[in-house]
Amino acid sequence: MSLYIASINSGSNGNCYYVGNGQDAILVDAGLSCRETEKRMRRLNLSMQEVRGIFISHEHGDHIKGVPVLSAKYNLPVYITERTLRSSRMIIPNHLIRFISGTCTEAINGLSITAFSKEHDAIEPVSFTVAGNGVTIGVFTDLGIACNNLHHHFKQCHAAFLESNYDRSMLMNGRYPIHLKNRISGGKGHLSNEQALEVFLSHRPSFMSHLLLAHLSKENNHPELVADLFNAHADGVEIVVASRYESSGVYHIQAGNMGPIAALAVAPARLKQASLF
Repeated sequence: MSLYIASINSGSNGNCYYVGNGQDAILVDAGLSCRETEKRMRRLNLSMQEVRGIFISHEHGDHIKGVPVLSAKYNLPVYITERTLRSSRMIIPNHLIRFISGTCTEAINGLSITAFSKEHDAIEPVSFTVAGNGVTIGVFTDLGIACNNLHHHFKQCHAAFLESNYDRSMLMNGRYPIHLKNRISGGKGHLSNEQALEVFLSHRPSFMSHLLLAHLSKENNHPELVADLFNAHADGVEIVVASRYESSGVYHIQAGNMGPIAALAVAPARLKQASLF
């Protein structure tokens, strides 16, 4: 009764998250090149041959850069909303396109992938949960606000990738122009550390064992700052800061209230800055 998860990369230079059950897997987003994705998967002893599809959250380049080549090379279906595909301008053969909506669930062998709508400055953005073997994993990044949809799905997760993009003080006192500061913090951009922590404190279930903090800003955040903030409130949940420079470990997530039980294929990534924004 378990699933395996890993961050292949997390940041504005490319986002890609792996969820699998040991026989079948999916990728949420594919923002690295095909070659780099393959290289990082090999380092983690994860097989592209077990990947059954790529699920796309939205059309920004750091989430779709590698999609056309990966899809073509491995004959992988791409699960994407119709408006997101049009906006992305990706060229994907019709037989590999699977249109989804912000209120749908797709079954792929032993995995059940649910999409739900979110707030972000994209044409039709969605987040995902992936369930199988009695375990539910959330992939929640690029969130302008912590909406009711996020609260509902976060409560179901044994483990989650959760955006913790910026420290508000660093953002407001930093070098970004005011229009970019407003874009990031204005309800269609990203979650701050404080907003992400509130989600964790108010909506985590008793059985959550791992929280992987994702999409950190290179300019307006710091991995040690985030780790310290969340570890002070972890209460048995293993806190991992996902990196933009390397993959995380592979985490073995089991059902039940069993505390932190990471079974790593490789050591967790060292704390490094994890995103441009």
